[in-house]
Amino acid sequence: MSETLYPLENKKVLVTGSAGMVGSAVVRRLEQESCQVRPVARKDGDLTRQRDAEALLQAEAPDVVVIAAAKVGGILANDTYPADFLYDNLMIAANVIHAAHESGVTRLLFMGSSCIYPKFAQQPMEESSLLTGPLEPTNEAYAVAKIAGIKLCDAYRRQYGRHYISAMPTNLYGPGDNYDLKNSHVLPALVRKMVEAREAGSQSVEIWGDGSPLREFMHVDDLADACVFLLKSYDREGPINVGTGEEVSIRQLAEMIAAEVGFDGDLVFDTEKPNGTPRKLMDSSLLREAGWSFGISLERGIEKVVADYLNMSR
Repeated sequence: MSETLYPLENKKVLVTGSAGMVGSAVVRRLEQESCQVRPVARKDGDLTRQRDAEALLQAEAPDVVVIAAAKVGGILANDTYPADFLYDNLMIAANVIHAAHESGVTRLLFMGSSCIYPKFAQQPMEESSLLTGPLEPTNEAYAVAKIAGIKLCDAYRRQYGRHYISAMPTNLYGPGDNYDLKNSHVLPALVRKMVEAREAGSQSVEIWGDGSPLREFMHVDDLADACVFLLKSYDREGPINVGTGEEVSIRQLAEMIAAEVGFDGDLVFDTEKPNGTPRKLMDSSLLREAGWSFGISLERGIEKVVADYLNMSR
């Protein structure tokens, strides 16, 4: 059992981005603790505006802050609107972290992304890979903003003794995911494609690339559980990776989803389309050594997400 460094009992925990997939999962998990949860969504203020962030933190006076708010999107959106992704995410990080400090918040969790690591980082990607090489150009703006958030947490820790930490999740899926085929990620996109193909009686589903790239996937409820663990039991500067340590090929993923959906047509891999990075796996040994491991297998996660999608689409 890991030592509880910061008990959450009777603490007020403010969660930004509470309407999103990650934020809502963190809220659900925190509701199992003996703490007061304050979900914060866009209607509560524009966190890209310093005045709004300061007013929110002063009015709420939380003990703990979780920064899950972010401007997110797929490769196309990141590549098309780099100024928006850099500015919005940089401002959210700077404004909320500074306002938390000014309001006397001693405990904060900043949510980053695996895209902070260099494009050609050694696999599995370790926390020590940060800033050792150039970033993937298509999401460089988003990554730079997230890196700035990590460094802000470290700076407030060093200068003011704040216990601010940064978690870097792997590819996520689960309730509240984006199923828009124009900008969704691969797992929810495949779920939607398979369901629609089965319902339409289609003979095949087309998938970009040859199916060989390897990816790691984590259910968002596991991430939320990891976040609560980190808030209570972890206190070091720098990023900490949050992943499963397990990987699957895109072909295997498609076959698993097809089986769960009940689509028995052909999977047609379009080799004229790009594969993307051949392998993207995070080294989460630091988190495992701290005492946490994931609980939802990919098979069980796909079962849950297919059921959620079918209920949502009815």
